[in-house]
Amino acid sequence: MPVPTTRALWLAALSLVPAAVALLSPSIAPVLIAFDVALALLIAIDFLLAPRLDALEIRRVVEPVLSSGRVNLVKLELTVHPERSRGVTGELRDWVTPGPAIEGHRQRFSVTGTTVLEWRLTPSTRGDLQFGPLTLRLDGPLGLCMRRQSVALQQSAKVFPDLSVLSRDALELARAEDQVSRRVLRVRAEGREFESLREYRPGDDRRSIDWKATARRGKPFVRQHQPERNQQVILLLDCGRHMAGEIDGRRKLDHAVDAALRLAKVALDQGDLVGVLAFGRDVKRWLPPRKGAEQLRAIAQALYQVEAVLEESNYGAAMDQAFARGSRRSLVIVLTDLVDPETAGALLLRTRRLVPRHLPMIVSLQDEAVHRVATDVPTTSRAAYERVVAARLERDGEATVARLREGGARVVRGTPAMFASAGVSAYLDIKQRGLL
Repeated sequence: MPVPTTRALWLAALSLVPAAVALLSPSIAPVLIAFDVALALLIAIDFLLAPRLDALEIRRVVEPVLSSGRVNLVKLELTVHPERSRGVTGELRDWVTPGPAIEGHRQRFSVTGTTVLEWRLTPSTRGDLQFGPLTLRLDGPLGLCMRRQSVALQQSAKVFPDLSVLSRDALELARAEDQVSRRVLRVRAEGREFESLREYRPGDDRRSIDWKATARRGKPFVRQHQPERNQQVILLLDCGRHMAGEIDGRRKLDHAVDAALRLAKVALDQGDLVGVLAFGRDVKRWLPPRKGAEQLRAIAQALYQVEAVLEESNYGAAMDQAFARGSRRSLVIVLTDLVDPETAGALLLRTRRLVPRHLPMIVSLQDEAVHRVATDVPTTSRAAYERVVAARLERDGEATVARLREGGARVVRGTPAMFASAGVSAYLDIKQRGLL
């Protein structure tokens, strides 16, 4: 398909001046017609001389798994076949499923051998991405016309949560959230599982002295303990209507998936068995508790495509499924948003049934915008109404948290930025205290 260039359009525009003069002096009309015919002929010749698609070999290089919320590079390798063309210039535009932020997907190029072009892609959500046709405009030698052609290059990629935050550096940041209290915690309760013996140091608790080892070696030795391993952690990911909204530009469910992966990584590093269940009205994904790095990969694979649905979450069905084949004591972590007192009442009934056999923990999102509106001084009548509504939501949330805690559940609330860290810190606190 021929596409006139800007140069051809400017030449055509220049012919409008003689056309205006021709209205006053018809004698120059033949000259004007000759100019237009010559221009059209040159455009046609330029189109015929423009390189064809078979002069280029094009390959798109993109990772099969991309990270949401991070910049991912897409590379386009262009190679000219020397026997068909000595060089190709033009413009290209790549295509991807609408939604991600893209930069540089449309750009000029000039190829004489092999050239690699890059553009940037930043997905905001998890799921599948489809890369579609690549549109090319190949310049003719006169610069008057381009040959427009399309290359299929159909390709797909999966968008996973940003797994780089699961590194040990990220874990240390989560642990450092409350360094002072954690130092006290380690002194008071270092777990119940025996780890090793070491020589007694001034200040050690004398109750930790191992008298048999002391007698054998002739000097005092103390027993060191660590948090127990091989305990069971079940993550329940709410995918109902409460998680369909957005906070800080991201869907609530995306925050919850990130938190679930970080909790799974930390728990697996601690030697525990981790299972994940995503649910709405029905169970959407269920991975029974297992150990090891393979389980983390399986969890990431299971959660990358889950979506929030506008339906009421069935906490009972989720917990029944989780404990259908066993009732081993578990830490049950529910990742949700406690915005509805009625729905929270259903969660309260089910968590009460878990106690004391299991240890329930609720990790809930906290909307900073609602808290800010509830505490700001209104300056307009509209702001006053908004403050009343926000204050009511705050009171309902506090009342729900109080009821859940009275029912035996641990409740942790965090803003989107601290949501995952709050859950990780609460889990480590439970492990250090030996509560599980």
